[in-house]
Amino acid sequence: MRAPLSWWQDKPDLLARCLQPLGAIYGAITSARMKREGTRAQVPVICIGNFIAGGAGKTPTALALGAVLKTQGETIAFLSRGFGGALSGPTPVRVDASRHTAEQVGDEPLLLASCAMTFICTDRAAGARAATEAGASLIIMDDGLQNPTLHKDLTLCVVDAQMGHGNGLCLPAGPLRAPMAAQWPHVDGLVLIGDGIAGERIAREAQAHECVVLRAKIVPQNLEAVRNMRVYAFAGLGHPDKFFRTLRDTGAILSATQSFADHHPYTSSELAEIRGRCGDDPATAAIPVTTEKDAMRIPAGALPGLVVLRVGLELEDQTALADLIARKIRRG
Repeated sequence: MRAPLSWWQDKPDLLARCLQPLGAIYGAITSARMKREGTRAQVPVICIGNFIAGGAGKTPTALALGAVLKTQGETIAFLSRGFGGALSGPTPVRVDASRHTAEQVGDEPLLLASCAMTFICTDRAAGARAATEAGASLIIMDDGLQNPTLHKDLTLCVVDAQMGHGNGLCLPAGPLRAPMAAQWPHVDGLVLIGDGIAGERIAREAQAHECVVLRAKIVPQNLEAVRNMRVYAFAGLGHPDKFFRTLRDTGAILSATQSFADHHPYTSSELAEIRGRCGDDPATAAIPVTTEKDAMRIPAGALPGLVVLRVGLELEDQTALADLIARKIRRG
């Protein structure tokens, strides 16, 4: 399911106003749930979350943070619910990229497993125990800001500066998982990705709540594969337009784009259709291009000529992040 465009308007439209009472109930329930005490793991837990439903850049942020902490000597374990994976459940599963598929463990855990050991489990406390038993000295939880079952030593909330928090209403009237006033007390740092008026508003809110603002940007890693090339771009994300915008910014020539729902499982017929739309004439043919996350859901060799745009998250001030981690995670 794709988020309604009305969610991202500055002011709620008529439909959003009609759904606002339901959103208020949903938000109140989530707010009350967030106040519960969670189980404390044997090692520090850093949560990478977001205020809204849908993608904001949590996984690139988790990967970037994991890489930094590994250079500091930490043995990292990622913890994910494994959304969409058949093996996701209350029993922890350690992700093995050599034998697991996205259908089994989810696409994001496969990406995380390329950086460090990764566990999926709907019971976050059980997942943390499994990670600790496997030797983790620190756990990075991908998502879970609104989930209280596991105590968080540090919580970073990721926000896309162009999208912000939309119309400011809770599901289903808007994208928020809980009212902002209920979420801020649980956030230590705001990771603001990109530039935008909406993001600046949230940055001012963060500062008013004594929350550290960490500015960042998504940087493509293999630009030469798409720069000045004619491409057919497709993606199954929460916000595919962000991917298409990134391609345009890198200098790619988009012949066409195709959007799918987040975590969409690609079928052989859909991939064949995409290949056909790319064309065969060397003078006009386009290269199929997608994201790393989407590539996890495409069998190797199923789409000849596929280019996967790799991206990384770059923080403007890594010292501020290091200081925040040192302040919030006290050992001994």
